[in-house]
Amino acid sequence: MNNDQVKKIVKESYARIADSGCSCGCNGKDTVAIAKSIGYSDEDLTVVPDANLGLGCGNPTALGEIRKGMTVLDLGSGAGFDCFLAAKKIGDSGKVIGVDMTQKMIERATANAKKYGFANVEFRLGEIEDLPVDDVSVDIIISNCVINLSPDKRKVFSEAHRVLRKGGKLIVSDIVLLRELSKKDREDERLIAGCVGGAILKDAYLRLVKDAGFKTRVLSEDGDISKRQYEGFPLESIKIEAIK
Repeated sequence: MNNDQVKKIVKESYARIADSGCSCGCNGKDTVAIAKSIGYSDEDLTVVPDANLGLGCGNPTALGEIRKGMTVLDLGSGAGFDCFLAAKKIGDSGKVIGVDMTQKMIERATANAKKYGFANVEFRLGEIEDLPVDDVSVDIIISNCVINLSPDKRKVFSEAHRVLRKGGKLIVSDIVLLRELSKKDREDERLIAGCVGGAILKDAYLRLVKDAGFKTRVLSEDGDISKRQYEGFPLESIKIEAIK
């Protein structure tokens, strides 16, 4: 399966999710329960409840040291859940940019921003392998269970490095494999869209981050998420801080 086919599967799946909600380990479970299990507080869930689609595998906004006046970029912003949490921290003097490749997600996120009065958040249509963001313009990048979906993760990390200011941070929650998948699982469209089929081994993932020029630190690992959300596949959710 080539890169364009993978992107088509992901884009079509998340267009459907934008209409209905819930995927990437959700499997029909309550989105509030999922959000709490991966690190969101009750207060977080009241900020923009319409934006919680149960899509994450962690809470990067709790790890990113986001402060007032910062420019924050969210890779694969979906309905905007993490963007709105970041926006509460940066205040009116800061800016949050959400990038997503699915037009329906951009529309849903933009509608949420208008509905809840977030003037410091902007959503841009684009791919995380080719970010519509200026060089050296971002203080912190966050991403929640999205980079695993990309067929060109090396390019994603290269782009993140390009847009970050010196000393800036990439804070990622993502799914990584603990053992290799079968060819059948690799080509299963449901698993590709569900954050499993496109995931890579943990060591390979960390090597790509370092190869992009980042100083990398693993913040935490959640192996129990496999049973909670991912049908027991050999994977975990890893939280990473990468500094330019």
